[in-house]
Amino acid sequence: MRTKAMWRRVKGGLVCAGMAVLLAACVTPLETGEPSAGAIHRDSLVMDTHADVVLSETNAIYLASDGLSKVDPGKLRAGGMGAVVMSLAVPPGPRTPAGDAAGRDEVNRKLAAVQAIAAQNSDIEIATTAHQIEQLRADDKIALILGLQNARSLEGKLNSLDEMYSLGVRIFGFSHIGHNDFADSSRPVFDGYKKIFEAVEEHGGLSSLGKQAVARINDLGALIDISQMSKNASLQAIKLSRNPVIASHSNARSESDVSRNLSDEEIDLIGETGGVISLAPFGAYLLDYSKPGLLDAIIEVRARAGLPAKFSYPYELYWEIEDTAEKLAFLSAMRTLIGPSSLSRMIDHIDYVTDRIGVEHVAIGSDFNHGGGVPGFADASEARNVTAALIERGYSAEQIKKIWGENFLRVLAQAEANAKAAAVR
Repeated sequence: MRTKAMWRRVKGGLVCAGMAVLLAACVTPLETGEPSAGAIHRDSLVMDTHADVVLSETNAIYLASDGLSKVDPGKLRAGGMGAVVMSLAVPPGPRTPAGDAAGRDEVNRKLAAVQAIAAQNSDIEIATTAHQIEQLRADDKIALILGLQNARSLEGKLNSLDEMYSLGVRIFGFSHIGHNDFADSSRPVFDGYKKIFEAVEEHGGLSSLGKQAVARINDLGALIDISQMSKNASLQAIKLSRNPVIASHSNARSESDVSRNLSDEEIDLIGETGGVISLAPFGAYLLDYSKPGLLDAIIEVRARAGLPAKFSYPYELYWEIEDTAEKLAFLSAMRTLIGPSSLSRMIDHIDYVTDRIGVEHVAIGSDFNHGGGVPGFADASEARNVTAALIERGYSAEQIKKIWGENFLRVLAQAEANAKAAAVR
């Protein structure tokens, strides 16, 4: 286990000092004979538990500096990545049959995009089991795992879970922005532009349908992803699930007080039940509100965009800005104000969760292509810098391997085994 004493030892000079050195992943071994960052990285199954799928209409503000996906094949190879969860995510939309059908259409198009990546690259395959992920790694190939985010694309049908599973989806996240028929979201929305707030809670957590979905996902041997759920929905899902859950891209609310992040109660319960929390390099989830004047400045930017001063997330309700130019102006102003955060700040969140519930419950989920990325970890090609930063904080090779991929594989394998055992009873 990493300790504060180890951290002081590292800061004392046994690791190459300086951000330029860190970002080059050139780290001196902690002690003679210990592996370097490069060696540890090569020996790890480097996995990202959440990245969005790029479509032709994806806003360029979310893409890499070359205008391409932050997890395109070239960047995955350059970063030594062994696996990435490709999220078939959909945004909020009208809660009508037509709106839900539009969500399902977006899922279908994103699924086709992932399938095309695998078809066009001989060293990339879609994996559906923990064993397949490990085998692809052994064969020096990259695994793509399918995730689903925002259950509105299920069109209110429980049996849609089985259909998605048959298409290869292995991670199910019920919520995104706004409540749906399955669960409450951590970020309610307006009921129409600049009108009243959506109720803080609609179902008091999970709906009856959402509770049934938890059981069905367990039966299938897939994983439940609590990222974006309301606190009550998250706690209910963790308690109801027979398998450990994951939070595919969430940070610690005690470190950054954003409604989208996890409370200590949620973090503790995930640890108690064997789950995994993937920390994200996302500036808006890494905010430090103690920075003088930051809160007032955020309120001012929101006011200029016609958004209310009260918020639980700086970007909250920007999707309600109807004019495209005004929306982009708001996003640009907010990004400039918040700043890109830092890789070190992300490691602070990893430290917090590790110290609270143990390194066995920690992973990394970038949220690339939907806002994720900090200097030094701006896209998949820079994943080695994360390994170097973890070494600088005093994490051992064994701990880093757990964070990068072993913890995720453990919970996926456990979900698969539990489903098989239940099926024969």
